[in-house]
Amino acid sequence: MNHDYKKFALPGARPQYMPDKPGNVEHIALIVGLDLEAKSLTGTCRIRLRVIDEGVRTLRLDAVEMSISTVSVDGTGITFVHDGKQLTLELAQVPVADQVLEIAIQYQVEKPRRGIYFTGPTSEYPDKPIQVWTQGEDEDSRFWFPCFDYPGQLATSEMIVTVPEGYQTVSNGILTNIETGDGRKTFHWRQGKVHPCYLITLVVAELSEIQDHWEDIATPYYVTPGREAEAQRSLGKTPQMVAFFSEKFGVRYPFAQYAQVVVQDFIFGGMENTSATTLTDRCLLSESAAKEVRWPEDLVSHELVHQWFGDLVVIKHWSHAWLKEGAATYSETIWREHEFGAEDAAYFFYQTANAYIEEDSSRYRRPIVTNIYKEPIELYDRHLYEKGACVYQMLRHYLGDPAFFRTLKTFLTDNAHSTVETIDLLRAIEKATGRNMLPLFEQYVFKGGHPDFHVTYAWDSETSLAKVTVKQTQTVDDLTVLFNLNIGLAFGFANALDPKIFTIRFQEKEQTICFPFAEKPLYFSFDPGNHILKTLELAVPVENLKNQLKSDPDLIGRILAAKALAKQLTPAVANDLKAILGDESVFWGLRVEIAQVLGNAKIDYAFQALREVIGVQDPQVRRAVTQALAEDRTTETFACLKILLDDESDFVSADAARALGKSRHSEVFDLLAPRLESRDSWNETVRGAIVAALATIKDDTRTADLILAKTVRGTVQSLRLAAIRALGVAGEGGENQKVLDALSAIVQETQFSIRMATISALESLKSTKALPFLGQIATDDPDGRVQRSALEASERLRGTIAQDKEFKTLRESIETLQTENRSLKSRLEVLEASMRKD
Repeated sequence: MNHDYKKFALPGARPQYMPDKPGNVEHIALIVGLDLEAKSLTGTCRIRLRVIDEGVRTLRLDAVEMSISTVSVDGTGITFVHDGKQLTLELAQVPVADQVLEIAIQYQVEKPRRGIYFTGPTSEYPDKPIQVWTQGEDEDSRFWFPCFDYPGQLATSEMIVTVPEGYQTVSNGILTNIETGDGRKTFHWRQGKVHPCYLITLVVAELSEIQDHWEDIATPYYVTPGREAEAQRSLGKTPQMVAFFSEKFGVRYPFAQYAQVVVQDFIFGGMENTSATTLTDRCLLSESAAKEVRWPEDLVSHELVHQWFGDLVVIKHWSHAWLKEGAATYSETIWREHEFGAEDAAYFFYQTANAYIEEDSSRYRRPIVTNIYKEPIELYDRHLYEKGACVYQMLRHYLGDPAFFRTLKTFLTDNAHSTVETIDLLRAIEKATGRNMLPLFEQYVFKGGHPDFHVTYAWDSETSLAKVTVKQTQTVDDLTVLFNLNIGLAFGFANALDPKIFTIRFQEKEQTICFPFAEKPLYFSFDPGNHILKTLELAVPVENLKNQLKSDPDLIGRILAAKALAKQLTPAVANDLKAILGDESVFWGLRVEIAQVLGNAKIDYAFQALREVIGVQDPQVRRAVTQALAEDRTTETFACLKILLDDESDFVSADAARALGKSRHSEVFDLLAPRLESRDSWNETVRGAIVAALATIKDDTRTADLILAKTVRGTVQSLRLAAIRALGVAGEGGENQKVLDALSAIVQETQFSIRMATISALESLKSTKALPFLGQIATDDPDGRVQRSALEASERLRGTIAQDKEFKTLRESIETLQTENRSLKSRLEVLEASMRKD
């Protein structure tokens, strides 16, 4: 596969390094009071700093968009300069090395844009509860308290926070004291183990506490009153997870307690603050959603594992964040393996790898470890999470389970309560196993990309040889190498339960290997177990693929066989695939993949096979069938989708609505519009799909008005976000003034989720009129994720517009040629007629 990859680094990106360290921060104490109505914070930040540099005369702290009143060192006021971003302290006396300085900074924050977030009722949302929550990662703690805001500084901390009575607080560590007086409460929290300032947290809200525990470790859940059942349903496996990972990593859960607090409008899925994770309220499951939705469980396991990888062992610099994010992401697979079985875990990991591959092929390619960026948050992508997880999976494969988990224990034990870089994981591997895994890291971590394999298999009956040719088709350049890897080749035989596996080193652009066998293999598999991060294109005879689909014990081998068969699709092959698709005893993930390949074939007999199994019992498979039928616009499929629109599964209904939107059938508006008002579902799953489907109906003026009505403030947030995204599709071309006016107003809103939905809508307009709005967001928004999304959307939009112009020019050229041809034909006919007269 050859790609012209986009660059990761944005204009203005430069190498980023950890700043000089004048001293070690030993303790941070925040004494703060909150004014919930004014959305302000007044406080004192006390920092105990042990000096390293004996010649230091000034100290520079990060303190963004706050007012500084006074600064003292060891009780004596000092001169300071605050430029709105950095606070420079002029020390009255030059300290000596190892001297301890007690710094106290009085400050105030009003209507902050980052770091600490105040939410509550408005005229449009009068029932919205008042909540305050913080979010430090990457470098946002500097927006709510002065600090040395980089991960290389570790300190103990305490939080003394005063709030109105009736409100509860959650922070790091243990609640040691509560004092009440004058209608206010003061909570005192202490975190006794060192951690970086980006993991310091504070939540203030009216909360219901659900008590739980593992051994002597409290594991409470905090949630808005009235949502206790949803919290128990979504978070209730936490004690089992704490037990499981404590045993798996060989290191007991390392902090005094593990709290989880669920908040509204959170700008991430979750955040692993030390001993007190913050979670989005989108993860709270209804009773019906819990039957189908597993991502909240993945989220809970991910954030919990960060207590080891990220909190116990802390990254020294953001460029090494894959160590924690890759470990937490891979641990989702480890938990699924434990809880749901090997096939579920294998399929989940297959999807994890594909998520990275999609970003690599469509967005950009980069090394996992890079220090070239504008803001650290840009690194938090699928290279960091999903590709990082794949590196952990490859380590597990090459080392074997005992050595792999022994390595994790060594890494955690040797680096507990300290900072690490990638080299420290390599050292732990060598110490625990004697293995040098630097060659693997050089290829996958410090370089970009992965191998693209094209594999051909054939059996020579005359010589009784199985011939395998393996080509690496990726472009080899400064970013991506020619890979050098040991990979298994498996051959299955008729009377053997398990295949014969041979490990071969592949290091050339093309290699051919011949294997002599006494009998013809039933099937062949490349990389059985799917251990190696790669793309794979198979050129294998249909007979072998059919045998593999039937007999290979490896799930991913069967999935890849089904995909390869679909490229050689015939009515007979489609029938074979349909039989598996309709078999309820077959693992659901394989059936989902078969539905997808049949839909992608876009052939009548494939669609017919899909229609014949729309009644499958497993809702995940039924969803896949519904999604696959979206590519067929026949009346037969339309009739099936009408039935699925009222399926007992909200997710099947949602996919049926989207599919109906693509059908262009005259009945679609009348089918969907009434359900936009009547169909309730978890997180507005169905209504969100309906507005997306309505947006694709271009020839009905009523659709834009319906969607516009759902974009107004006061609409349930999840539905409003879906409507904003749909608005761009409905207004494609930029000619609908109502749509433009609505988007121009929404652009002014600064809430994170609204901004991201607006960027999507503006790109979908496919109009130059969207570009100034995207430029405004990229310039004004303080969040690096929003900035980058707006810039990338602008770039893609310009490309789309240019392609449309090229297409228009090409179409005009064709039309001109057609006109000229007609004119020429006419002249020839006249000439021929004239010649006949002569």
